Amino acid sequence: MTLSSIPLNERPALVRKACKALGVDGFIIPRGDEYLGEYVAPCAERLAWLTGFTGSAGLAAILPETAAVFSDGRYTVQMEEQVPHDLWARRHVALEPLSDWLAEHAKGLKVGYDPRLVSRSMLASWQTAGVELVPLPRNPIDQAWTDRPAAPAGPVVPQPLEFSGESSADKRRRLGQALQAARQDAAVIADCTSLAWLLNIRGSDVPLTPVAHGYAVLHANGSAEWFVSSDRLTDGVTEVCGDGVTVHAPSELADRLTALRGRTVRVDPVTTAVWFDTTLAAADVTVADGTDPCTLPKAVKNRTEQAGSRKAHALDGVAMARFLHSLKVSGIGQHETDLVTRLDGFRARSGDYREQSFDAISAVGPNGAFPHYRAQVGKDRVLETGSVYLIDSGGQYPFGTTDITRTLWVGDEEPPAHIREAFTRVLKGNIALSRIRFPPGTTGHRLDVLARAALWQVGMDYDHGTGHGIGSYLSVHEGPQNISPAPRPVALEAGMIVSNEPGYYEPGQYGIRIENLMLVRPSSFRGNKGTFLEFEILSYTPIDPRLIDVPLLNDAELNWLNAYHAEVQKRVLPQVEPEVADWLAEVCKPLVR
Repeated sequence: MTLSSIPLNERPALVRKACKALGVDGFIIPRGDEYLGEYVAPCAERLAWLTGFTGSAGLAAILPETAAVFSDGRYTVQMEEQVPHDLWARRHVALEPLSDWLAEHAKGLKVGYDPRLVSRSMLASWQTAGVELVPLPRNPIDQAWTDRPAAPAGPVVPQPLEFSGESSADKRRRLGQALQAARQDAAVIADCTSLAWLLNIRGSDVPLTPVAHGYAVLHANGSAEWFVSSDRLTDGVTEVCGDGVTVHAPSELADRLTALRGRTVRVDPVTTAVWFDTTLAAADVTVADGTDPCTLPKAVKNRTEQAGSRKAHALDGVAMARFLHSLKVSGIGQHETDLVTRLDGFRARSGDYREQSFDAISAVGPNGAFPHYRAQVGKDRVLETGSVYLIDSGGQYPFGTTDITRTLWVGDEEPPAHIREAFTRVLKGNIALSRIRFPPGTTGHRLDVLARAALWQVGMDYDHGTGHGIGSYLSVHEGPQNISPAPRPVALEAGMIVSNEPGYYEPGQYGIRIENLMLVRPSSFRGNKGTFLEFEILSYTPIDPRLIDVPLLNDAELNWLNAYHAEVQKRVLPQVEPEVADWLAEVCKPLVR
């Protein structure tokens, strides 16, 4: 990633100089932007500009004599490779959090932060005795980064009712009633995916997620103030937003917040920058902590969004079948990055395809052992016979977002027994979660063990969650629901979409992950807690039969797998070329003991 002509080793000194001019001893740099989203525009890649680290999660702290970069276990290897060791220490954020590092290195110092880039919950996690954290009026990185790219200013486009399924006016009215019930006068909407969902708009301000930067204040009467440059709005945007939405220049935001004096305003302490708290408090506004009111309604897909997701996955299933067939025909000798381009090309055969939903993970052999591996041109491995290949990818379509992972054995020889066992135990976990029926009120945390039980039986496990929510032509990672060892209080509801992606990773050798997306729906079974829920599978792509140790599957699991492959044939085979259809029929043949 080329972000600047300023040499990487000269950048820390420039930031230290800017910090000194602002009256602080150091600065904390989170990876996120002003909207605290997962993906950021080039102009907001401040962490990458300063440290060289391009992971999607992390932060750094720079002091007069020392500095450190922090990220989680997904990116420890990447930090080692990208960050200059003579300038930055590298730390695992869970094992040595920033607060501990500050306690050791910053006692008695003033350390600055940009209040527009930091949420209140994030700031609280940094607090430590003896260190003064100071909000700054200007960002020292922005001052030092003299050739910083311009902020995105692309067109804001409408998301028509045929894809959204509910008008913005109806959404705003519904959420306004919830604010009234909570005795709150308004809510700050700072998450760009929430803004996109609420107003039925989309944009291109960040890669891979079709959002437009901006903020809104939603009022309890259902009206909204939207802060965006009016010259960015294309034909049709005003119509999809509907009556009750007023457009303000971004420069008017502080004044309009001040105009809420004497009222009670909801602010999400996780998704909203702390600047909003201080601005509202200074105007004598009562700040009420609460979840972004769009978060849960956005996660519960309406019938139109559910149908759109099915359509997106139908197109994706065809692209994946063509891609997997192509690997057998002409995959050997291709680089990991070339395979990403190939898959993107198959998806692009559909005129509805827009872009990837995230940077695809294309990993050969030992690279698959890193769950969030990113192949780089010139550094990527070649697909070779006798290896495991993992491909985790997704697509953005105007009616839905996809995410799917398949793990394959490459070559004509039989895969080793220990790899087949590991794969089959991952598959057993995927099937167990796919088949479960559960009562209303069940959280994803309670289901997570189903995906791990077969691995636990032989001392295996994986160090990531099992499932995340996914947007409707929005973010590939969406809350509030998840399936994970980490408990969340949000129950799974009919209409939510979650991934099902257990895995196993053998360092230095291979990685295994099998992922489908699933829609939560009511089942035909009614128990003493009401109508139970179940999962509808959305992803239909073959699971490599050569990696399956059939005797490890019980009858119910084998029946599920054969039924799944029969459904893959039914849905995909009529839409592909004869040679792909022949391959598909072969890999989807029923397995027997």
